[in-house]
Amino acid sequence: MQFFRLPAALLSLAGRHGTLLAAASIFIGLAVPPLSAAIKPYLGEAIIVMLTLAFLRVDPAELRGHITRPGLVAASAVWVMIVTPVLLCTLFLSLGIKQQMPGLYFMLVLQMSAPGLMSSPALAALLGLDVALTLASLIVSIAIAPLTASLFTQIFLGTALIAPLAFGLRLFLIIAGCAAAAAVIRRLAGRAFIEAQRERIDGMSVIAMSSFAIAAMDGVVDHFVKDPLLVIALTALAFALSLGMLAVTALVFLRAGKARAFAIGLIAANRNVGLMLAATGFAVPDLAWLFFALAQFPIYLLPHLLKPLARRLARPAKA
Repeated sequence: MQFFRLPAALLSLAGRHGTLLAAASIFIGLAVPPLSAAIKPYLGEAIIVMLTLAFLRVDPAELRGHITRPGLVAASAVWVMIVTPVLLCTLFLSLGIKQQMPGLYFMLVLQMSAPGLMSSPALAALLGLDVALTLASLIVSIAIAPLTASLFTQIFLGTALIAPLAFGLRLFLIIAGCAAAAAVIRRLAGRAFIEAQRERIDGMSVIAMSSFAIAAMDGVVDHFVKDPLLVIALTALAFALSLGMLAVTALVFLRAGKARAFAIGLIAANRNVGLMLAATGFAVPDLAWLFFALAQFPIYLLPHLLKPLARRLARPAKA
């Protein structure tokens, strides 16, 4: 019995300190490059585990509540998937980034066209925010991503990198498969048991998120040795974009409540570029790969830094 209690206790510990462990995983990936290279082939599996755990973490009744009252969810999806890509991609184009750094421009367009992270509901859970709202908004954003991503890559890159039908089918299979797996687990284990395991489910989500972050750091140290100023500049850009989108989105949705606005801001700020890269067959310029890796820094560090603010915003809603 003691043998099983130790892993359960460690998962609970990971769940309680999830944002700190997720942030630390970035530096583990930088410090141990062979570990990053070893985990990199399993990025797809990490995404599937995170989404399955997100479905498992959410009470189905809460999720249905958001779907049957879709106003806020629809508004957040339009903002994240249509308004912000148009505004920011137009800004990047007007600044001349396409001519000066085409590889970076390529990745910025992919980033803005991407839906939110699969780990967004897990981050919401760790921050004490509305997991059901985050998951519902994420599902709708992913549902329209094939059409919007195809449109914006055509407009801003000159070619439709995303085939809407194939991309949409792939995303549907991922979401439906994860939802079905979570439903089967919930059915077999029982609702009461699942509710009692929330901290441990969060702990498993943290492990999956940390694995993704460690794998994404593959090659960053080599780039830093060759051109440290470039790496620093791109890291600063990644933080500026993430913080800017989070702040503006929170202001736009402030009337929905501070905690909900913050949750929607997380989806807008943290985009699932990995899905877009998979759709392109991972055939991207070297500079684009570097920015993809550096964009993980705000994704994993900001939740820990902003956790006190998120908890403060969520407290009145719970009361």
